[in-house]
Amino acid sequence: MINVLPISTPADLDTAFAIRRKVFVEEQHVSAAEEYDEFEESSTHFLAFSEGIPCGTARWRRTSNGVKLERFAVLSAFRGKGVGKALVQAVLDNVFSQQPEPIERIYLHAQVTAMPLYTGFGFVAVGPMFEEAGIQHYKMVLPGSAYAKE
Repeated sequence: MINVLPISTPADLDTAFAIRRKVFVEEQHVSAAEEYDEFEESSTHFLAFSEGIPCGTARWRRTSNGVKLERFAVLSAFRGKGVGKALVQAVLDNVFSQQPEPIERIYLHAQVTAMPLYTGFGFVAVGPMFEEAGIQHYKMVLPGSAYAKE
């Protein structure tokens, strides 16, 4: 059973940061200076639990370009078990519950290997591939009609 909850305590935020450090800094060799940024306090963060064990995290924030979903990270032992899907769903549900309609734009910068996850939610790649923190990415946007099932 996977549960995803908005983070509301400093201890949970520390857990999320530890997951991001493991995935991005240790596994993918992203510099810690790039991984943690000035948007930590203004973002809405989430923690995923599998059978009560913290195993994934993500965040979203408002930008001048719309709502940006970012920092999706799942510990290696929990990949392929639906944690990423649960995180994307929970983040989208939270964004839609707090946003006045219509939402201007929802977007993210997807690592190439994670694109199928986001495509499954209706995101589409726009523009050329680019490098961010030494990793290949595409910008992906969620077309307005893609979430009409709400």
